[in-house]
Amino acid sequence: MHDRAEFVSFYGNSLKLIKCSGKVAEAYKFVVAAGDASLWQVYPELQKPNSRMSVESVLASGLPRNVTIDPGPSNECRSLLLFSTERGLGVIETRTGRALSPIADSDRALLLHQARHDALTGLANRRQFSSDLEVNLPVSGRRMLALMQIDLDDFKPVNDTLGHGAGDIVLKVTAERIQAAIGDGAAAYRLAGDEFAVIQYADEQPAAAERLAESLVRAFKDPFTIDGISVFVGASVGIAIAPSDGDDAEQLMKAADIALYAAKNDGRGRARTFNRSMMIMLEQREMLRRSLRVALQEQQFLIEYQPLVEIGAGIIGFEALLRWRHPYAGVVPPSVFIPMAEADGLMGDIGAWVLEQACREASRWPSHFIVAVNLSPAEFLRAGFTDRITEILDEVAYPAERLELEITETVLLERTTDNLDTLHTLEVLGIRIALDDFGTRYSSLSYLQNFPFDTIKIDKHFIKDVETNPKSQTIVRFIIGLAHGLGMRVSAEGVETLGQASWLRRKRCDRLQGSLLGAPISSEALREFLRQSSFEML
Repeated sequence: MHDRAEFVSFYGNSLKLIKCSGKVAEAYKFVVAAGDASLWQVYPELQKPNSRMSVESVLASGLPRNVTIDPGPSNECRSLLLFSTERGLGVIETRTGRALSPIADSDRALLLHQARHDALTGLANRRQFSSDLEVNLPVSGRRMLALMQIDLDDFKPVNDTLGHGAGDIVLKVTAERIQAAIGDGAAAYRLAGDEFAVIQYADEQPAAAERLAESLVRAFKDPFTIDGISVFVGASVGIAIAPSDGDDAEQLMKAADIALYAAKNDGRGRARTFNRSMMIMLEQREMLRRSLRVALQEQQFLIEYQPLVEIGAGIIGFEALLRWRHPYAGVVPPSVFIPMAEADGLMGDIGAWVLEQACREASRWPSHFIVAVNLSPAEFLRAGFTDRITEILDEVAYPAERLELEITETVLLERTTDNLDTLHTLEVLGIRIALDDFGTRYSSLSYLQNFPFDTIKIDKHFIKDVETNPKSQTIVRFIIGLAHGLGMRVSAEGVETLGQASWLRRKRCDRLQGSLLGAPISSEALREFLRQSSFEML
């Protein structure tokens, strides 16, 4: 995959020649043609004590070194740049017959290496990646080229919580794991940040690429250890094959990007191979994204309400759940459109509309009922957030103590000091604060220590098998005991069976929510329910 006009050769861990450019093969044809050639046979000058020490230094430290050797038969000055590779040693030979300083020539070779390799991980960089794709496309012959785009999952929280030094360690180890997983006929690259790529040649594609991609995913199942702390960072892989998915760099990269998006959308920590249906799904998603910009103006959003049941007291209020009824696509799940709205900066306006509508609806309920409203991180971090909350409550004339705002732990990962100030302001206003999905993301007990939440909500992931799974039971008992010990109430989401409800009641869970207690209903159905019930209406 290297320019045939350069003297480039690669040697394995035993310093046996693996591959070389056409220039090396031609210049040292008697050695190379004999087979099983070693570094010492191609460049016997490196066996001199000082030069041999340079080779050993590169292998031990991973840092490149320049070595000037005697002129060859052509009587040209020769300089070797020695650098470590994923499988051993690489050599770039520079020749000149001009009266130039060998040091200057060595500097040129070093600059060439630095320009094509990532300084942190030692992998080839985006520039080399682009060059290799251009040189090897379009493909010819039976061997097909596979491009794998690799993204790290949950890498950002490592930087946010442990610092960029920890992030650098993860990136270095990532490069090592990728290098260990790939074999002959493949090359690894760091493109940018936590984005990596692999180019693989094989006769049987996509089978060979899919095997390698699964190996890459498995390589990230083990934790990264940073200063004694175990950190789990997974990998998602998108695969595209040339020529079937594209026979030029732009087409192939686009196909691999789409496959990577599909891998992340399917739950991350997995590999996906590009197919045409992914393109159709992406086009549909972009259609929804464009439609989302006018959904609020055209009143396509609606709110459904799910009962909140206090054990021993019955219904104490409802949670407001946002829905989008698209005129052509039908009802679009929140898990699809809310990330779009956050990414496009629309969640602030949508969130304000939800809060106002929910408070207006709740003002018609019995005076002891509360309304719970979810806040997205994008909405919470927006400037002037608490002022908008106050304005809405004043406009609707809704008591602050009857409003419960639900936030996730993701909110607390960004700008911690400002976020805690915002939460304390809401507390002073009398608004209740619930920590949603506790235990599913980046749970830290310091959150509970620094801010006294009113309620902790246990995610439905732990509730679905709480009757039979001892691990889920232990986690739920721990959360309930922890919350009560800190003077907080506990709410369980996703309660679907009497067995779950009974178990939670015995463990002194305070509040239940789920299909067993009542499915989400429209505002009209809710009003009819309240009219037919014995609740005292305002």
